[in-house]
Amino acid sequence: QVQLVESGGGLVQAGGSLRLSCVGSGRTLYDMGWFRQAPGKEREFVAAIRWSGGSTYYADSVKGRFTISRANAKNTVYLQMNSLRPEDTAVYYCAAGAIALMDWDYWGQGTQVTVSS
Repeated sequence: QVQLVESGGGLVQAGGSLRLSCVGSGRTLYDMGWFRQAPGKEREFVAAIRWSGGSTYYADSVKGRFTISRANAKNTVYLQMNSLRPEDTAVYYCAAGAIALMDWDYWGQGTQVTVSS
């Protein structure tokens, strides 16, 4: 069983930055991903990283602005978000699973990110 807890969300002006953290407990050598869900919209993929940290993947909408990383010794995955836009406003969730299968077995409770214009 894996438990994931996100933190780091908040209110920021457009152009600003935030860093989200997701701390895992239990068996955590999974691929990790970040997803987001805006009001009235479906949840969408944001970024993912292999368990080894060797490969990363991004949605086109965040490429060049967001960076995913992980510190396995701390059971933590990060999402550094720069040049934030109002359309990045959403609840951000981390997930643990398998990138190759796009199968995410465990989810956190989410953290709210609000970007004001």
